[in-house]
Amino acid sequence: MDREDTVRFDVDATPSPCYLCDRDQLNRNLDILDAVQKRSGCTILLALKAFAMFSTFPQLRDRLGGATASSLNEAQLAHDALGREVHTYAPAYRDDEFADLVRCADHMVFNSFSQWRRFRDRRELQQKSVRCGLRINPQLSTVETPLYDPCYRHSRLGIVDAEFIRDDLDRISGLHFHTHCGSNADALERTLTAVESRFGDVIRSMDWINFGGGHHITRDDYDVDLLCRLVSDFADRYQVTVYLEPGEAVALNAGYLVATVLDIVRNEIDIAILDTSATTHMPDVLEMPYRPDIIGASEPGTLPHTYRLAGLTCLAGDIIGDYAFSQPLTVGTRVVFTDMLHYTMVKNTTFNGVNLPAIATWSEAAGLEIIRTFGYEDFKSRLS
Repeated sequence: MDREDTVRFDVDATPSPCYLCDRDQLNRNLDILDAVQKRSGCTILLALKAFAMFSTFPQLRDRLGGATASSLNEAQLAHDALGREVHTYAPAYRDDEFADLVRCADHMVFNSFSQWRRFRDRRELQQKSVRCGLRINPQLSTVETPLYDPCYRHSRLGIVDAEFIRDDLDRISGLHFHTHCGSNADALERTLTAVESRFGDVIRSMDWINFGGGHHITRDDYDVDLLCRLVSDFADRYQVTVYLEPGEAVALNAGYLVATVLDIVRNEIDIAILDTSATTHMPDVLEMPYRPDIIGASEPGTLPHTYRLAGLTCLAGDIIGDYAFSQPLTVGTRVVFTDMLHYTMVKNTTFNGVNLPAIATWSEAAGLEIIRTFGYEDFKSRLS
């Protein structure tokens, strides 16, 4: 089987489609992240670009150091709903949003010297003790999928060594780099070698370094010992505070997407049309691309009944993948996708007027709680 055969919540009592957060699993992830902070001395931030379910923020507040935001809206959410440190980074900041962004931020990272020079003398920045930094590009790719590789050739993200102006660092207290996506600690080890070889002289004059996101810390095979050793050794060597900003690792394997079969059609193969959609509700399935796991399903042909699962939009390529089941699917059958908290709610759309999935939580103590449902007004409010 691709995943475990059972779930602890009542699938039939859950709305469909619905993103469901398992708060107990979320706590287990937070336990791991908190242990890393205590062992290594780093501060871990939630990357809102991956997971921004603010109804869970009370769980996160006492375990993580804060959040990292890439827009004014994310920064406002982190400031208002999480109430811890807010770190901001964007490839470019907008003039009309900058004052409000400063109001929310504790750290601001600039993508270029031209951006830094544009904003460094703004009155709002001078009046508030925001710690400012620059994003560097180590020019080392550790990610195979080009769409998610921050260090591909000609990347716009971060300053390369050849363009880094070492005599213009007044009021810059830190550096930020980001090279990973779902990576293990060995990727960080290679990255730190590249970072130190290119920017070691600059790091020695800094107070803090942000190692970015993409660290898959809560994955079963992640080398936590190596991560802690790399972080603590780096911090001791340069006498800096180290930040990590994973998003996926916070929510990894802590949620589901519950869906329902609407119809079965045949075109040489059996095709099950669901009330969910790859393009609207789980876009990474098409963008990464990848085939999500389903409880009770396996690889095509390995069980008696194989189906292609497809979405309900009119996009021809709205295909989730091919799966085998021990029993035939019928109209009304519930299908439960696993690991569906990160890069789902934050990226979904109402393309074709398809409703967004409901949002729910479950825990052993509290049971099933429906947090929110969506309808026509949510679709209409995004249009004019």
